[in-house]
Amino acid sequence: MIHTTHSIRVRYGETDPMKYVYYGNYAEYFEVARVELFRSIGMSYNEIENQGIWLPVSEYKIKYLKPALYDQNLEIHTYIKKIPGVKIEFEYEIYNEEHIKITEASTTLFFLEAKTGKIIKCPEALMKLIEQNWKEEKF
Repeated sequence: MIHTTHSIRVRYGETDPMKYVYYGNYAEYFEVARVELFRSIGMSYNEIENQGIWLPVSEYKIKYLKPALYDQNLEIHTYIKKIPGVKIEFEYEIYNEEHIKITEASTTLFFLEAKTGKIIKCPEALMKLIEQNWKEEKF
């Protein structure tokens, strides 16, 4: 399993009149967390795209447990719990400043060759980095 943690402070423009994070902004938070996970294992999202690989999201699930509020510093835990094939799955947990889990989510992305639009297996260079960073963690 690969696990990273990234912090984001909720900005005023991301909230509704109740000062709750507007639900549509969570997808962007998860995108930031995914990009940082790739960076943490040694390959930026930009490097993946420069190799002619796109990663479109094919599935997105979310469960809101408690609201995230304006000016809170959120901790986003991002996990890869399965070795990727043609798709890569991410799981997320968001914790507030009191270390209370407020959100659970997952996304599934496919590896897509940009030139042909065909689904391909995880690129070898990325797979090597994933395998190098893979750790067995028990919950």
